[in-house]
Amino acid sequence: MEFLNGQTPQHDLTYNDVFMVPSRSSVASRLDVDLRTPDQVGTTIPIVVANMTAVAGRRMAETVARRGGLAILPQDVKVEALEETITEVKSAHPVYETPVTVGPEEPVAAVLALLGKRAHRAAVVVEDGRPVGLVTERDCLEVDRFSTVADVMRRDLLTLPVGIDLDEAFDVLESKHVGLAPVVDDGRLAGVLTRRGILRSAIYTPALDPQGRLMVGAAVGINGDVAGRAERLLADGVDVIVVDTAHGHQDRMLDALTAAVRARDAHAERSGRRIPVTAGNVVSAEGARDLAAAGADIIKVGVGPGAMCTTRMMTGVGRPQFSAVLECAAAAKECGAHVWADGGVKYPRDVALGLAAGAASIMIGSWFAGTYESPGDLVRDADGRSYKESFGMASARAVRARTKEQSAFARARSALFEEGISSSRMYLDPEASGVEDLLDRIVSGVRSSFTYAGAATVGEFHSRAVVGLQSAAGYDEGRPRATSW
Repeated sequence: MEFLNGQTPQHDLTYNDVFMVPSRSSVASRLDVDLRTPDQVGTTIPIVVANMTAVAGRRMAETVARRGGLAILPQDVKVEALEETITEVKSAHPVYETPVTVGPEEPVAAVLALLGKRAHRAAVVVEDGRPVGLVTERDCLEVDRFSTVADVMRRDLLTLPVGIDLDEAFDVLESKHVGLAPVVDDGRLAGVLTRRGILRSAIYTPALDPQGRLMVGAAVGINGDVAGRAERLLADGVDVIVVDTAHGHQDRMLDALTAAVRARDAHAERSGRRIPVTAGNVVSAEGARDLAAAGADIIKVGVGPGAMCTTRMMTGVGRPQFSAVLECAAAAKECGAHVWADGGVKYPRDVALGLAAGAASIMIGSWFAGTYESPGDLVRDADGRSYKESFGMASARAVRARTKEQSAFARARSALFEEGISSSRMYLDPEASGVEDLLDRIVSGVRSSFTYAGAATVGEFHSRAVVGLQSAAGYDEGRPRATSW
């Protein structure tokens, strides 16, 4: 990346402070762009779901991996629960979506509670592993909540055989005017296909491990038995280990990172596969170099830019994200490492600018919290708008989860020091209520950015992007207007 006309910034920059300038390009189409990441993780789009309890869960992990990204499961969860989630993600089909399933005798209320977990808003009714009907939210309207699924489900069920060509499957769904159909293997439910999902499968390449299973990462903290926890997660098939703490440039982090790297190296000797280790967060070149020297393959960059983070307001500590990524990426490259830009993205432009600054991938948290696939329960406000609750990983809620094994006194003392927002409503966008909808927007914007820069790969984008500085008025000028002025 270079600054326009040799500009030298006199202060640190946020994503809002910069813009990209078009360059001569031979990349004719957005579909000619290859978004595979250069960090050796194996993802095919540069998107990582942040290890936030309110964001990264099983449904989020498998959905994002099908589209080429990666979710990092949070550390504030019992390792047994993480192992169960990893197993479920690994057993999910790389193309067929995992359906919400219910029994015919379950109450309608149970269906409504589950439909908020999937963007296609439908549940497959199953008996003895075989689909016997389909129920949608519309079927449950103006129905007694204690009515059974058998009373409201649609019995004229279209099914597709496992292994069907996706083009053919799309034609069948289109001709029958059906948006979703179960996929069956000898009559037993194997998954579901939707028309939009089939189209996405033609554009995205799943992020798969060497066994052809969906990829998923997991985080460990810097306290306790870091090596033991990492060993268990590696044995369960996790594809990335993230050693995570808010202040990544400290001695305890370096000790924990060393322990995690040793566990990884021992696992690599047994399995023959070297799993990348990520560590953070830092915002300085010195921090990036120290983590790389301690064995980190990827450095997580960002202190304070996240929507749920109050660290800068509470402590005065942090750094504008564009400059932090730019400096840390350059330092990491010198050490043979890569960076993930963690936080501060609100629009596809921010993702493109983080990549322009040198990031291998962009980590997104709160933006994905307001989707059907995030772990939270779907709630409606007084005006009927749907939302999910989100919270920061230094918030009172997260601190309680992290310290639940401590004494009452220790927990109460820790609660005095939370910095993240305890709870925030993340409203679902009616036009982009699923995480795949957001991925479509992000990937479309990023692909266009690459064509403007004349870059066909992430590596080329790092070197070809030309960035200029702008005022607040310049940023505002680029914003579209929903109404006239």
